[in-house]
Amino acid sequence: MTDSIDLRSDTVTRPTQAMYAAMHSAELGDDVLGDDPTIKALERKIADLLGKEAALFTPSGTMANQLAIRSICEGGDEIIAHRDSHIIHYETGGPAALSGCMIAALDGPGGIFTAEDINAVMRGIDDHNPHDRMLVVENTHNRGGGIPWRLEDFEDVAFQARQHGLHVHVDGARLFNAVAASGYDARTFATSADSVSVCFSKGLGAPVGSALVGPEKMIRRARRFRKMLGGSMRQAGMLAAAAIHALDHHLERLVEDHENAKTLARQLKDVPGITLRLEPEATPTNMVFFTLDETGPDAARFCEELARAGVQMIPLGPYTVRAVTHLDASHEQILQAADICRTVSAALHAEAEGGGR
Repeated sequence: MTDSIDLRSDTVTRPTQAMYAAMHSAELGDDVLGDDPTIKALERKIADLLGKEAALFTPSGTMANQLAIRSICEGGDEIIAHRDSHIIHYETGGPAALSGCMIAALDGPGGIFTAEDINAVMRGIDDHNPHDRMLVVENTHNRGGGIPWRLEDFEDVAFQARQHGLHVHVDGARLFNAVAASGYDARTFATSADSVSVCFSKGLGAPVGSALVGPEKMIRRARRFRKMLGGSMRQAGMLAAAAIHALDHHLERLVEDHENAKTLARQLKDVPGITLRLEPEATPTNMVFFTLDETGPDAARFCEELARAGVQMIPLGPYTVRAVTHLDASHEQILQAADICRTVSAALHAEAEGGGR
């Protein structure tokens, strides 16, 4: 449906006209040969923004994360991460397939864990054990409900990780949402990280691309693995120009998406059959998760009927649904989407009750 309200993800955004213009006027070269000036400008810009030595443009956040792992870890190493992390659920077993790594999974509400949690899974040096090599922190945490880390909590776990000799990597696909919601700046947060991945094609609205930032030596190694995995591109400066435009023009407006998410949560709060994961005013960024009453339709059926009515959301469990606000979803569309959710929920519950008589 071309006129549907698409809340499946903030990846569905289309470039603005100003972004298209920036792409059209981008100076191009061949990035595989190392001479695309717009790619170089983006990599320098994002490295400086996060206070790191170097950066590497990648086609996706998944590749950026996997390049970080491959550049630091060896086969038989172990990565410590929250059990709901993106690298576990949405990167097709990449740590095992590409780097030969295990993952020690941590618990914690909203994807947040503590220094004590890290201590509890450290194995120590023994020939029987994998080598604990990396800590991965996701900010904001997707499956946790778009929860941002508090700066002091991250600094605590990063300090503890370094005490154990771990490389600290931040999966910052939505780091700038965390920045907009939490009051710290990206550079301050990144100070406690050894490497960071950021995505330009989510809340920032660029069509394609992420970046891995970190020490120069690591990025040189990651560049080689990017080529090995087929992620090096030729005249990619058009994509880099979109990312530069996003960094220059779309950071401050992220708070609009957060307000729209709160609006959606407020509108859904009293819909029969729907239970919000977080209270509306506690919705921190651009994600709204809700659970359906198990006496009614499951999440897949609910989302199918929503799509027929003109709203797209994603089922993330048998009875869990996720909606994500973004720059292509206006305040008016959010209100309309909530009304459609209310109508669809009522219709499906009436159907279920009728079938039970």
